[in-house]
Amino acid sequence: MNYGYVRVSSMTQNIDRQMEEMHKWGLNDKYIYVDKQSGKDFERPNYQIMKKKLKENDLLIIKSIDRLGRNYEMIIKEWQELTKEINCDIVVIDFPLLDTRIDAENLVGKFISDIVLQVLSFVAQNERENIRQRQAEGIRIAKEKGIHMGRPRMVLPKNFNDIVVKYYNKEITNVVAAKKLNMARTTFLKYAKEYKEKKIKKNLDV
Repeated sequence: MNYGYVRVSSMTQNIDRQMEEMHKWGLNDKYIYVDKQSGKDFERPNYQIMKKKLKENDLLIIKSIDRLGRNYEMIIKEWQELTKEINCDIVVIDFPLLDTRIDAENLVGKFISDIVLQVLSFVAQNERENIRQRQAEGIRIAKEKGIHMGRPRMVLPKNFNDIVVKYYNKEITNVVAAKKLNMARTTFLKYAKEYKEKKIKKNLDV
């Protein structure tokens, strides 16, 4: 039996292009399972329904590998379960090398597909690490230039210094200080800590 799987990330996205590809493969809508959900994991209702129907020698057709999922480590684990435990075949329309079928035209389907998937996973992991490295480098350079990263800093009330001094002199509690400044207690403690660190750095008492 042949099955098709279609996925988009949200309810508003269009599935027509993927459905058209499924129909080109002769699939009836009855055998096409659609999820309108993120590909962060495989906990998708229609995917799980389809997976329970899959059995040995069935064929699963997907438009592209990212329709199956977006995490290559999880895709590889799922791929192994489908092709090795359930023992069904998979065809990725946009990537002919990801075709596990073995026939006269494709004698080493599962072997080649496994290798290709491992390579894709390696490339994806390297790209993620490169992105993280570039982000870290960008943040470091920005900080060296004095550029603030993240949320804009809060404009502190004019009486902040007076209140924070009273807090460190134990004249008032942090709860009272935050209330007087009309800010959350955690916010007050954050800026109070920064105030103290700046004073220490200048060798001044708070």
